[in-house]
Amino acid sequence: MNTNQKEKHSRQKDTMSSSWLTSRNRALSSVSTLLLSILLCISEQSNAQSSPVFACDVTGNPSLAALGFCNTGLKIKARVTDLVGRLTLEEKIGFLGSKAVGVSRLGIPAYNWWSEALHGVSYIGGGSGFSGQVHGATSFPQVILTAASFNVSLFQAIGKVVSTEARAMYNVGSAGLTFWSPNVNIFRDPRWGRGQETPGEDPTLSSKYAVAYVKGLQETDGGDPNRLKVAACCKHYTAYDVDNWTDVHRFTFNAVVNQQDMADTFQPPFKSCVVDGNVASVMCSYNQVNGKPTCADPDLLSGVIRGQWKLNGYIVSDCDSVDVLFRDQHYTKTPGEAVAISILAGLDLNCDHFTDEHALKAVKEGLVNEAAIDNAISNNFATLMRLGFFDGDPKKQLYGDLGPKDVCTAENQELARDAARQGIVLLKNSPGSLPLSPSAIKTLAVIGPNAKATVTMIGNYFGDPCKYTTPFQGLSETVSSTYQPGCSNVACKEPDIGSAAALAASADAVVLVMGEDQTIEQENLDRVDLYLPGKQPELVTQVAKAAKGPVVLVIMSGGGFDITFAKNDEKITSIMWVGYPGEAGGLAIADVIFGRHNPSGSLPMTWYPQSYVEKVPMSNMNMRPDKPNGYPGRTYRFYAGETVYAFGDTLSYTKFDHRLIKAPRLVSLSLDESHPCRSSECQSLDAIGPHCENAVEGGSGFEVQLNVKNAGDREGSHTVFLFTTPPAIHGSPIKHLLGFEKVRLGKNEEAVVSFKVDVCKDLSVVDEIGTRKIALGHHHLHVGSLKHSLNITV
Repeated sequence: MNTNQKEKHSRQKDTMSSSWLTSRNRALSSVSTLLLSILLCISEQSNAQSSPVFACDVTGNPSLAALGFCNTGLKIKARVTDLVGRLTLEEKIGFLGSKAVGVSRLGIPAYNWWSEALHGVSYIGGGSGFSGQVHGATSFPQVILTAASFNVSLFQAIGKVVSTEARAMYNVGSAGLTFWSPNVNIFRDPRWGRGQETPGEDPTLSSKYAVAYVKGLQETDGGDPNRLKVAACCKHYTAYDVDNWTDVHRFTFNAVVNQQDMADTFQPPFKSCVVDGNVASVMCSYNQVNGKPTCADPDLLSGVIRGQWKLNGYIVSDCDSVDVLFRDQHYTKTPGEAVAISILAGLDLNCDHFTDEHALKAVKEGLVNEAAIDNAISNNFATLMRLGFFDGDPKKQLYGDLGPKDVCTAENQELARDAARQGIVLLKNSPGSLPLSPSAIKTLAVIGPNAKATVTMIGNYFGDPCKYTTPFQGLSETVSSTYQPGCSNVACKEPDIGSAAALAASADAVVLVMGEDQTIEQENLDRVDLYLPGKQPELVTQVAKAAKGPVVLVIMSGGGFDITFAKNDEKITSIMWVGYPGEAGGLAIADVIFGRHNPSGSLPMTWYPQSYVEKVPMSNMNMRPDKPNGYPGRTYRFYAGETVYAFGDTLSYTKFDHRLIKAPRLVSLSLDESHPCRSSECQSLDAIGPHCENAVEGGSGFEVQLNVKNAGDREGSHTVFLFTTPPAIHGSPIKHLLGFEKVRLGKNEEAVVSFKVDVCKDLSVVDEIGTRKIALGHHHLHVGSLKHSLNITV
């Protein structure tokens, strides 16, 4: 197709290299998309500016000082009103798309809203890129591995570094200010190609990650909530977790979600983003939810995000969701109707150009009025003003002294290494295996298609890293190592078992670095099974059989596997999951293997057996089991069947003991005289009302205190998980996570860990119509092997 046709029909994706597979073959292949991204990146680098893009340059044009929207002494609302009032309808429409065209007569330059910062500043979207001044940015582990650290302070620290590097790049014209990250969707199905981008399967973990990372990105050093360091965006709203599985595609998928699952699984991370994180943006997704496109659903957008949660910011579409709901879902008859219903539903900004192409006609046809467009662009302008975009030269503002010197600093790169170390999960460790002794191991065999991985380590939505340290390089820095790929790539169709086994037989120890890469799992590419790809299992088994010393299986991936064969193989002495560990992945892997770091990561998702996915279609969104129909339920909260490894599984080189110090056995809720539950038996109460303020121990909360002791012979970190099992009403979870705390203890050291528990918030469950209820009766608190019974009465 020619250039004009490409401009009209191809859609820029919210991705790096995923293929666009549609029934009309309008998309590029994943390979050509990747090549196009690289070419665009090179082109952008060659034309990179040396100064930032900003409005109200009163130094260059003193007349702009008289304009109200350039007056920093006015409140943002007044400045926005002034700006919108100066624009023509045509100019307003130019600010509805992600590539805002600017208005030169008012000193407003063009601006590309689309930048990404999932785990470091990325070049995806074109709003940010790398040039001669900034060759790369710190590439942290993919989110799923960072989440495995269960360390909230780490989540925020990474966000702070990413925003600092983003501001530094912005000051030399290499980055934007609006970053469409993080991805806080629930990792509901183990086959999902984008599960790697998320914090995992648990709503509590996902919510805590979302809030911390957003705060790290957005909060300014001055602490003003109306000012933004950079603007984050929580995506993809909502119930989005199928990309391209068999005949199900995200563009046309209708996620049928009941009210209960929506309220207690899919919505909590987004609510936390907005309410607790004060995120500046939410991105609506491609899919429909219960028959309505999310980007055209006024209940989801205006009703919930802006109405109930009070978003202070803008709502943006995935790229190009408005086009998708017209062309692929056939939800409207005309492009103008698609634009109109999305704006009227609460959409403020369309990623790509579909809305600004068709909005003028929609206004002229009476489908949407100018006031609705004013409202949308006002939200967009207010966000840019909070960023200082309309405050004149950024170099004279708060972060004006940042520059290339502040990108890829030694401290930032060390944090990337530490983040990977904290996330790595030790799943199996036979006596006498890990940690390996550098003095005892004279020869190390490093085998596998990911042993010399570089770009694989940074997953998707990446930028150019500061540098790479491969697993082989990291291990070789400690002991003499020899490399054998075993397979030419992760697909492993024709393994060289003979060479790999011979090397293993000659070495004191073996490290197998296996797993996946983006050819197996990524955006627009879901997995079809849970096995290690190709003949990797055969290679692993034969290498282990030939080895004379410890065999360490290192799995690099976003999703989990059915590796029962390795778990049960006595010759495979240790198993580690390292996610996609980022630019310093090789160093972190070596730190754990040689005992410089005691592993403390815990699985943020369930590893299911292959038999699970053979009977569970990805398209079934139900979280709870349906036993009469053989449906087992999803995630540790509702699935009680066999697992390969469970949510939260972890091993350490030391041992931690728990002892309960304090927790109530009875919580009494005080009800008004007129409350119906005073005169009749009730199984549950609404989780709002005076009884939530009048519970025992002050308000509706109480404290759980635990003594945690490192009973081993080496220092280590440990995540203390507090779970609860509520009474079996309203389809309540088997158990769910109330909170977690990360502690670091020296050998034989002890610490007290406290949890504040809010009865109405933390011990409530969601009923069948999506209403939070306090379950009356016995709740069981779990910490490790400890269990404590708590009775809630009226």
